[in-house]
Amino acid sequence: MKTIREASEEFGVTTRTIRYYEELGMLKPERTTANQRLFSSAEIAKLKLIDRGKKYGFTLDEIKEMVLLFDADRSGKKQLERTIEYGQKQIRVMEQRIEELEKTKSEMEFLLGEFSEKLSKLKGMEK
Repeated sequence: MKTIREASEEFGVTTRTIRYYEELGMLKPERTTANQRLFSSAEIAKLKLIDRGKKYGFTLDEIKEMVLLFDADRSGKKQLERTIEYGQKQIRVMEQRIEELEKTKSEMEFLLGEFSEKLSKLKGMEK
């Protein structure tokens, strides 16, 4: 069992962020008699899924669905199906971004070539 502080340090997020995930229904920590949150290994695993989902660009709604699917189907089949679906969608988004970045890079390289040529001509005129 981990406290909210320990969990926040492990995942590099604020305690407020973890409380927000709890408000969204993504986490259900146990409580001590003093009302302190305690996170079981299952809740820590959910936090790890949330952290990984954010890293890969999934929306909080998508992450929530994937996390809650495991609670609904302990075999993990539905969660894996949904994760694959969202993952394939995210890869398509990444491929589009890569294409856009490559196009922008090519344009910038072309312009820099033109600017370098122009600068060389201007320097030649100074002599």
